[in-house]
Amino acid sequence: MLNYTRLRNWREKLLGLSLLLPSLLSAPSAIAEESIRLSALLRQLDQIERRAEASARLPRDDNSRYHFDYTRFRDDVQRMRQGIRDHLSPQRAQPRDPLPLSGDYRREAEARHEPE
Repeated sequence: MLNYTRLRNWREKLLGLSLLLPSLLSAPSAIAEESIRLSALLRQLDQIERRAEASARLPRDDNSRYHFDYTRFRDDVQRMRQGIRDHLSPQRAQPRDPLPLSGDYRREAEARHEPE
């Protein structure tokens, strides 16, 4: 004779497993998908940095009062890149204090003194 209570317990377990299984299978793929997106973002940051370096080498208008601060911009791009790399392959479990981004890339031209 079949024990209906035991059969019901097995059904409940199978139902629970069938409901849990999709979330277990999608979690690794979501992590892999994020890793792929972040890797693409690293490549885009590389492109941005190369373009910024090329722009920094162009002759600039010395008559302009303000100039773009490529050095500060490059430092911020490097901080973003390092933050993404740290997320993709963490070195340690302790929290760290990330450096804030500057976000201000306008540099005022130095006043030129003309000889008297």
